[in-house]
Amino acid sequence: MDLTHEIGSNPLDLSIIQDILRQDKKLVLSLDAESRIKKCRTYLDTKITTASKPIYGINTGFGALYNVKIKGENLQKLQENLVMSHACGTGDEVPYDIVKLMLLLKIQSLSYGHSGVQLATVNRLIDFYNHDVIPVVYEQGSLGASGDLSPLAHLSLPLIGLGEVTYNGDRISGKEILLKLNWRKINLQSKEGLALLNGTQFMTAYGIYNLIKSHKLSYLSDLIATISLEAFDGRIDPFNELVHLVRPHNGQLKTAKRVEEFLQDSQLINQDKQHVQDPYSFRCVPQVHGATKDTIKFVTNTFLTEINSVTDNPNIFVEKDQIISGGNFHGQPLALTLDFLAIAMAELGNISERRTYQLVSGHRHLPPFLVSKPGLNSGFMIPQYTAASIVSQNKQYATPSSVDSIESSNGQEDHVSMGANGATKCKKVVDNIETILAIELFTASQGLSFSNLKSSPFLESFIAAFRKEVTLVSEDRVMHEDIIKSSLFINSLEIDASELF
Repeated sequence: MDLTHEIGSNPLDLSIIQDILRQDKKLVLSLDAESRIKKCRTYLDTKITTASKPIYGINTGFGALYNVKIKGENLQKLQENLVMSHACGTGDEVPYDIVKLMLLLKIQSLSYGHSGVQLATVNRLIDFYNHDVIPVVYEQGSLGASGDLSPLAHLSLPLIGLGEVTYNGDRISGKEILLKLNWRKINLQSKEGLALLNGTQFMTAYGIYNLIKSHKLSYLSDLIATISLEAFDGRIDPFNELVHLVRPHNGQLKTAKRVEEFLQDSQLINQDKQHVQDPYSFRCVPQVHGATKDTIKFVTNTFLTEINSVTDNPNIFVEKDQIISGGNFHGQPLALTLDFLAIAMAELGNISERRTYQLVSGHRHLPPFLVSKPGLNSGFMIPQYTAASIVSQNKQYATPSSVDSIESSNGQEDHVSMGANGATKCKKVVDNIETILAIELFTASQGLSFSNLKSSPFLESFIAAFRKEVTLVSEDRVMHEDIIKSSLFINSLEIDASELF
């Protein structure tokens, strides 16, 4: 099995990234990528010596200081000053896995040969990735406009022996890691600091994390909703393909088909029903879950374009002999879609909590709060409270960030995306959905135990696996532990990429 991934040969997609992460693959640069990087750097070095006019960010100051020309002997100091001065991150530390994604995506963007970096700089970033030298980065500080300046500055500090990293479980200085691994400090050349700090890799790393998890939770929402349907003695009619072919949204069709597949050979779903209709949280699963699926697909397409793009500034076009200052670092496409994703995922939690509520309400054949002696036992009363609390929090997190903009850099950067705030909020929503679904699974599996009939072989097998982690509730106990175990069970499930992407 090949445990390396070659950067610069093919575009990245979600299945490739998931495979790189799951198998802990090492990164190598393709020969084509090496050639592009070296060719661009050589062009830039020549251009600096022959150009008569200032070139933004290469021999000038930055942002509002774009008119200040910098002498050649100060160009290295200019780039190092940029990295140091922009490392103003605050708040919580960015999770390890997301920083590692930032490294991967920054390397990918630099591999196209439009950024003017040294090959040595890209190779050192690859060294960081392959040796699990993970820079300490902070959540707060990016406006999502001139790229993710502050987070990417913290990502870049260890290249020049500054900042901090985690390595083998320890937190050490950027200077110490260079000594420990016998690496030389990178002497940043013209444009390199800007190439490292301009870019959308903070937003995209969060977005890719959110998307991989969202695809999985979308699948599990269908699965757990089906268990709830069975526990509630629901009807299969609303999942009939004929209903959805006359309103053929792709996600709606996919959800209905998946639920029918989950229910194949179920005794429960096929028994005679006394009720003609189910509440919307059951009956409209294809419409609600399906709309979220379509949103996830749209957001995925946007992010796949972004992670396979050049997002620093200025851009260098060797073949055209042009260096162009543009705006590819602006995060607006990401900001809008991160807000959209947060809203869509919050809805999965919203409808999940409604199913949990129905299951504990004493309807159909189910006892109130899903215990045999309600009153003496509160049963599943409070897990529903917890789900409702988290759903309410998600509604607040789903308030869009992208509708805001605050002028910065003395008016030069007068419109910003706030996509970085959208990215971190979206992660909170997505992580919360895992807990809400864990509570629904905990509740629905309990409800299913009150039936004498069997569900489908697939669902029975799934519940049997869940029962190894979370046992049936016969009388009151500390349910915090059950919810945590249920969340860990969901988190540990590995679902084939063909079902997800």
